[in-house]
Amino acid sequence: MPSCPGWTFAQLVLHVGRFLQSTTAYLTSGSTVPLPPLAPPAEVEPLTYLDEQLAVAAEILPTVPRNRPVWTFSPAAPDLAWVWLRRIAHELTLRRWDAQTALVALVPTDRDQAVDGVDEVLGTILAARTTGDVPSRARGTALVSCGDGPETWLVRFTPGEVPAVSREAAAADARLTASASSLFYQLWGRLELAGEGDPAVLGALRAG
Repeated sequence: MPSCPGWTFAQLVLHVGRFLQSTTAYLTSGSTVPLPPLAPPAEVEPLTYLDEQLAVAAEILPTVPRNRPVWTFSPAAPDLAWVWLRRIAHELTLRRWDAQTALVALVPTDRDQAVDGVDEVLGTILAARTTGDVPSRARGTALVSCGDGPETWLVRFTPGEVPAVSREAAAADARLTASASSLFYQLWGRLELAGEGDPAVLGALRAG
């Protein structure tokens, strides 16, 4: 697949199905600690498996109280169900784009959702990376701006710490400006980062 080198369409479908199964498990259990990783589905028809998980999600998501306590994945996010609901929305948007690049049939992404997706990356996903196997070593500030609206984010990177994010515009070591939709896909590694300034700070903006 063009946006996921080494993946087949079937692998993408299985990934989305497994993602939905994992996230809905948190929402239904209300677990306040991380759940054990799900085993990869064995001998399933990918589209059937995805359809099953989509049906489960469609039944569960509208019924979950947004403020229900549940473990979440980022030190910058509250342990509340709405964090998972947001993550599901943006993951499915990203994977829709992956599928459409393979089919050469891209559909524009809703601007409001793209803005919230950028906010999630900068304010939640980058913070989660600090607890991962390869935390960022960048030091400095990055100004991320929507070229099609007023939204801006100032991200301050300090090695070993959760990035500090504010919604102010200020001088920075690196700048990234594009439409909200383009920013969303640049930050997730689907488009080339079209920024300027310190390359290490720019690279630290990438969630994937």
